[in-house]
Amino acid sequence: MALNTALSGINAAQSDLNVIANNIANANTTGFKGSRAEFADIYAVTGLNLNSTAVGSGVRLQDVAQQFSQGDIQTTDNSLDLAISGNGFFVVNNGSGVTYTRAGDFQKDPSGYITTPDGSRLQIYPPNGAGGFDTSTLTDFSWVTAQSNATATSQITMTSNLPANASVPANAFSTSDSTSYNAAAPVTVYDSQGGSHQATIYYVKTGTNTWDANLYVDGQNAGTQAMTFDSTGQLTTPTNGTLAFNTVNLSNGAAPLTLSLNVTDTTQYGTDYSAGTISQNGFEAGTLSNIDIDSKGVVTAYYSNNQNTQIGQVAIANFANVQGLRQIGDASWAASTDSGVAVMGTASVGQFGSIQSGALESSNTADTTSQLVDMIQAQRDYQANAQVLSTDNTLASALFNAVSR
Repeated sequence: MALNTALSGINAAQSDLNVIANNIANANTTGFKGSRAEFADIYAVTGLNLNSTAVGSGVRLQDVAQQFSQGDIQTTDNSLDLAISGNGFFVVNNGSGVTYTRAGDFQKDPSGYITTPDGSRLQIYPPNGAGGFDTSTLTDFSWVTAQSNATATSQITMTSNLPANASVPANAFSTSDSTSYNAAAPVTVYDSQGGSHQATIYYVKTGTNTWDANLYVDGQNAGTQAMTFDSTGQLTTPTNGTLAFNTVNLSNGAAPLTLSLNVTDTTQYGTDYSAGTISQNGFEAGTLSNIDIDSKGVVTAYYSNNQNTQIGQVAIANFANVQGLRQIGDASWAASTDSGVAVMGTASVGQFGSIQSGALESSNTADTTSQLVDMIQAQRDYQANAQVLSTDNTLASALFNAVSR
């Protein structure tokens, strides 16, 4: 009896050591969650009213319980490294279905997809076309490589001051005669193919509080529009603050360019001409230069033409019983009947933790001190049970020797 009881104790201590060894071996595994060996006593069922004299039959391994405590978050220089601070798991697709992980050491594969080191693709919610994301659909996270489309300039916005004390030019307006206009404001505009063109607005004073704005694009005349100011220097014409010019035909195959000039904030004071600020709403085609992932998991792509677009939001999952998840290796888990179905959501909302880009969650067994203490205890348990075996063997030998005499 004692031999079997001690043997169960040795087996239990060995199981405990195996679990501890696995925890220590994965001390540097990103997103790893340690486990704890849990035991239960073995108790033989006895007859009625005999429990007070019954002796236990040893111990058995009841469960290897996963411990989902938060690991330390370490910053990195890689924007694709992600860490979850709080509850939740990244959702990845390994080709056979979705699995879940806390290891955020993602990378771009040759096809442009963002994957785990074993090739599982990170899942995101796609844009819904209304400025948000479709949280009912999961899609593979692809690092977009297409260019940002060019957009033709349709409006130029200018904030400037025209000098009230300026004189009316004596010569008829000509772009080649600098004495025939009072000021010129150049600006680069773009056509439908993203090609750049030089546009210039020439201001010509025509009388008291009246001016002409002449627009030329690559030397082509796009028309003349009048501007009028009141006695306080405020713009009165055009009433809507926008000057509409003629369409300019381009010779490079792009669509004709039609421009308007927003002069709402243009004034006429007694100071010198001041160009102020000038902007336009077109841009050339751009290539992807970088991506950013914020604390809510929103993925924004930035392009070389200073444009950006939101391409998705990282999906986060959680479970009613995380300890019921089934381990499948590579710091990944699969849902089970014990864990319940995945509760899907987004970072920083409700029960879900926040996402930190450029960071990784360390193994929660990275601090091996407690593991080493547990190992010492398991070793002592093993030695104590081994001593019971030795003692029981000595007593049995003594009994056999006595009987044989």
